[in-house]
Amino acid sequence: MSTFVPWAMYDKKGRLVGFEIDVAKRLAKDMGVKVQFVPTKWSGIIPALLTGKFDIIIGGMSITPQRALKVNFSIPYDYSGMSIVANKTKAKGFNSLKYFNKKGVIIAVRIGTTAEVAAKKYMPNATIKLFDDESQAIQELLLGRAHAVVASAPMPAFQAIKHSDRLFLPIKDTFTKEPIGFAIRKGDSDFLNFLNSWITYVKAEGFLKERKHYWFYTRDWEKLIK
Repeated sequence: MSTFVPWAMYDKKGRLVGFEIDVAKRLAKDMGVKVQFVPTKWSGIIPALLTGKFDIIIGGMSITPQRALKVNFSIPYDYSGMSIVANKTKAKGFNSLKYFNKKGVIIAVRIGTTAEVAAKKYMPNATIKLFDDESQAIQELLLGRAHAVVASAPMPAFQAIKHSDRLFLPIKDTFTKEPIGFAIRKGDSDFLNFLNSWITYVKAEGFLKERKHYWFYTRDWEKLIK
């Protein structure tokens, strides 16, 4: 797994919390096993899975054809999309993607993510700066060294609220829609079948909807990390 608000993050006591953490704990409980989290840089998360450092990626990973050549994905247990948060000074007056798709515009993204893919696809004329995690990209934005950060929703909205004096949302909605699945090594069809069945069950039960509402549409959890 890789840390990313509000999917997975550390609370005030140094414990991992978040939507994906709740999902992983419930999955482990239903399997009758003990969960062990292995924080891993996103850029190396698939190679780490393939070399056996852990058994499954539960980390807001979008299902893409390129990734599916390397790993097996479960059916989607969630959907996400790309959003953009911008610097009020550098991106003043920018209110659509076309303003960001220009030479001289700098977009900061996390390396190896679908945010990188989306930025390069929708803003090919801009300069894309890559960072190991979103916090570094946001810092670049706050310092005025980038016009915007592209990342999975709702992170950009959280940052726009947190730094309302310096950041804003130039586009209110997401500009992509991406299915999110568990990723496992190829060759274990029984495990994949179990994961698909488990997702179907907890989706029907309402567990995923309830947990997503808590982590994505309320701010009740902020007291855990502040």
